[in-house]
Amino acid sequence: MKSAVQSIILLVLLSVSACGQNQSSPETGLDTNPKTLDMNKPGLEVATLGGGCFWCVEAVFQDLIGVYKVESGYSGGGNPNPNYRDVSSGTSGHAEVVQVHFDPQEISFEEILEVFWSTHDPTTLNRQGYDEGTQYRSVIFFHSAEQKALAEKSIKEVAQELWDAPVVTEISPFDAFYPAESYHQNYYSLNANQPYCRAVISPKMAKFRKKFEAKLKPGSTEQDK
Repeated sequence: MKSAVQSIILLVLLSVSACGQNQSSPETGLDTNPKTLDMNKPGLEVATLGGGCFWCVEAVFQDLIGVYKVESGYSGGGNPNPNYRDVSSGTSGHAEVVQVHFDPQEISFEEILEVFWSTHDPTTLNRQGYDEGTQYRSVIFFHSAEQKALAEKSIKEVAQELWDAPVVTEISPFDAFYPAESYHQNYYSLNANQPYCRAVISPKMAKFRKKFEAKLKPGSTEQDK
């Protein structure tokens, strides 16, 4: 009976606090992420990835050594300059994504993809947990022929090793990235006690940090203690 009650409570919390619902904040346009490093460092590359709610994906990649900035936004749709309401309607064609700015001398694109496959379910079409719709699809927007080839190779090798069911991740050429509203940026770090963060992101982060401990920036595991 206790476990049933706990499950009901969890469902209620998730239903009222799904990714992006009932959130508002001033649009400062400022980067408030303390984990952002020197963006003027030469040789940085960009990966554009979607794996469900961008709050979750952003939090994961912010912790990795070699990642200099992670920004949440929208890609893959037809209409320019979408806002969250457009995307969350599921009709804009855009996916919630993050752009990961990384130094390939410190972390390779292949390692970025290994983390990507390990921290979301690429076998569920247009859904991650209780977040459902095309805006939550699993997707890699490649920026070069090399990224495309590595993504296709990684699906066949790494993803299929990790997952028993067929991988449905979309691999598409990158077209445009539209930054999400400022209140979506650095969301988990600023709102760790929000119900969705406690119920969904915190357990995901604990598993991720345990599996990839050797790849984490100093101090990243303090939140788990």
